[in-house]
Amino acid sequence: MATFTYKAKVKGKTVSGEIDAEDEKGALTLLKSKNIKAATIKKKPEGGGFWANANKKPVTGKDIVIFTRQFSTMVDAGLPLVQCLDILGKGSDNPTLGEVIIKIKGNIEVGGNLSDSMRKHPAVFDALFANMVEAGEAGGILDVILRRLADYIEKAEQLKKKVKGAMVYPAAIVTVAFTVVAFLMVFVIPTFAQMFEGGGAELPGPTAIVMNLSNFFRNQWHILFGGIFGFFFLVKKTYATERGRIEIDRFSLKVPVVGNLIRKVSVAKFTRTLGTLISSGVPLIEGLDICARTSGNKIVEFAILNTIEAIKEGETIAAPLSRETVFPPMVIQMIDVGESAGSLDTMLQKIADFYDEEVDTAVEAMTALLEPMLMVFLGLLVGFIVVAMYLPIFKMGETV
Repeated sequence: MATFTYKAKVKGKTVSGEIDAEDEKGALTLLKSKNIKAATIKKKPEGGGFWANANKKPVTGKDIVIFTRQFSTMVDAGLPLVQCLDILGKGSDNPTLGEVIIKIKGNIEVGGNLSDSMRKHPAVFDALFANMVEAGEAGGILDVILRRLADYIEKAEQLKKKVKGAMVYPAAIVTVAFTVVAFLMVFVIPTFAQMFEGGGAELPGPTAIVMNLSNFFRNQWHILFGGIFGFFFLVKKTYATERGRIEIDRFSLKVPVVGNLIRKVSVAKFTRTLGTLISSGVPLIEGLDICARTSGNKIVEFAILNTIEAIKEGETIAAPLSRETVFPPMVIQMIDVGESAGSLDTMLQKIADFYDEEVDTAVEAMTALLEPMLMVFLGLLVGFIVVAMYLPIFKMGETV
């Protein structure tokens, strides 16, 4: 398939857009089927491969929130979709997002609807976004749905920031520890080594270990870095496979402290996503399917898929969820109450708000636990190196 750009007259107005087809003849046929007679049509250049894609500015959650809120305001004011998209596309601070919006506008001009046009750009507008827009179009409440989407994305981004923020401090401490140890091994220990070699005495065990590590750092550093990069490459390759991802995701949920945080993040994401979808008019099965595909954890995904199959066989949502170990009993009970009261979407949002606070608490607890542990580890490591270097000096003093 190739992409073709075209210009045509539609209702007396000159419009431009893009269409995917195998060749130019196929593109013209597709346009003709939509009652569009193209004045000009040409194949779009491939775009320069890797470097062209690398130079493209990524679309962030913040960009999507700004676009969604502005779009909602314009739709609420009664502006036509094409005009809204034209203004937003040309005025976007992110050129990548602006380009996508203009493409969506072109698809609508030739007879497409908004949700289907967005589905052509899954890297920017995911399944959740497109399905909610479709529900908004069908119910004539697109502006309301867009506001809900903006609120959802903002809260999802806040949750993501909390988790990333929790990783910054441990990563910084580990980096500092590695830098300090590398500096000692490469620049400080060799000075002591020259002094000890002239003494002729047998070195204590800890000193010999540190000296050998220093030699390894200075002479076999490529093996060290090769091993580190090889480990991360192996993990990445393993995670790219279905079986590997399942095992890594299962292991991550069992890791002390971290596993608890991942579980709470998964529950918060699942309940907020499903609550937002149901309140927007998306059917329960379809909403659960989207939650499964956007869960980010294979174990959570399988739990939701099992729930879908059980619901299809006539069960309630709470019963199959209770059989899965991922979701805590309190969550199941609240979902059961919400389902019985006919206010499942409201109850899911309350659970999500509660677990957002739980994530905050878990992040603070993890940081409070890791901080002293890492400081003690760093102190013991540096202390061991210093003591190991001074042991021969003490031994020589005793001999004298």
